[in-house]
Amino acid sequence: MKLRTDALDIFRYAVDAVLPENLVKTYVRREGKKLFIEKNVYDLEKYENIYILGAGKASARMAKALYPLIEDVVTEGTVVSLEEGSVGKIKLLKGSHPIPSKGSEKGAEALMEIAGKTTKNDLSVFLLSGGASALAEKPLPPVTLDDLRLVTGLLLKSGADINEVNIVRKHISMIKGGRLASLCKGEAAVLIISDVIGDDLQTIGSAPCYFDSSSFKDAAAVLKKYAVSEKVPQSVKEVLKKGLEKVVEETPKAPKKKIKHFLIGSNKKALEAAKQKAVYLGYRTFVVTDKMCGEAKDVGAKIAQKALNTKYKKDFCWLFGGETTVNVKGDGKGGRNQEMALSALEIIKEKQGIVFLSAGTDGIDANTDAAGACADCYIYERSRDLGLDIKRYLRNNDSYTFFEKVEGLIVTGPTGTNVMDITVVLKRGRDG
Repeated sequence: MKLRTDALDIFRYAVDAVLPENLVKTYVRREGKKLFIEKNVYDLEKYENIYILGAGKASARMAKALYPLIEDVVTEGTVVSLEEGSVGKIKLLKGSHPIPSKGSEKGAEALMEIAGKTTKNDLSVFLLSGGASALAEKPLPPVTLDDLRLVTGLLLKSGADINEVNIVRKHISMIKGGRLASLCKGEAAVLIISDVIGDDLQTIGSAPCYFDSSSFKDAAAVLKKYAVSEKVPQSVKEVLKKGLEKVVEETPKAPKKKIKHFLIGSNKKALEAAKQKAVYLGYRTFVVTDKMCGEAKDVGAKIAQKALNTKYKKDFCWLFGGETTVNVKGDGKGGRNQEMALSALEIIKEKQGIVFLSAGTDGIDANTDAAGACADCYIYERSRDLGLDIKRYLRNNDSYTFFEKVEGLIVTGPTGTNVMDITVVLKRGRDG
């Protein structure tokens, strides 16, 4: 059981390292009338108005950390996240994730309103994090919110990766792919907590303030690749057709010089912290990759099998970061981390001295209340006693129900941050 406790401690330490308040304190400071963001200096006295905007799962907590530094100079602000209320002059509006809601649309409209009234003498600070693609969304007419929801759902269930999903969303949105930035006339600083593999600024939150190198042609190709071209609403077909015919304007193809982007949080930073903790606990530790991807059940099984076949004299820890996908074929409940853990459990079975943990740093695995799950011999023995068939639960994509029955779920509640997933594998060494 100590291995499982250590794995949980390592995961929690990694999450703590990328909490928005910790990241803002690390990368942003104020001295008198000057605001420092990394090595860049903003003279707060030279701007007529200073606005705070934001979208994403971590944006509310980013706002709570940033506001006390500059509350005396803030004109107003709007941040769209998973909570509502206010932080001084900043309104917190509630959207939804992973499928956008009316709240998401209202949030996007509020962001567009502020961006649209900026002048060349203003400064906007935009707080961007994972989840922004759904939390703030304004469809491009005649696409409706229901149409956009349907397209998003089809792509997520088809196994499309986040980059592919975002390519489509950018081309049927009024704010994504740099379109929000096109409304902003003054300077802007974008603080980013990344939730995508490779930290591509064109992908994080569907890049409302950056630019977009993908095209309407690419969006149509994604729909075709996953055989959903004929399933999407007519309005989406119409927008893509007009885009291909150059009737609808493409997304911006170059970044605006007055808008600077600062990557303050990422999966790499979480893995660095996880390694620190694992070494402190006495494990020979390896960060295997921060680009973990692929079908969840295949990735989980492959990692578990390799761990079983690997031997060191000393207890060791393997760390993986990234985001897998699930091609949903059953009607069960679960998420990619729980599915990874379940497929790993089928490999580990009764083997002692090994634990496999996988969880989302945001505390939310798909549409469940769990961050992920943990697999080891004790969990397997419990499932065997209950007569649970791992293969059946995998076929039905019902990993949540399985781990709920065996008490293997990791439940943290929403953490307020999001830098994708962390997988921790611990194994006793020959001398352990």
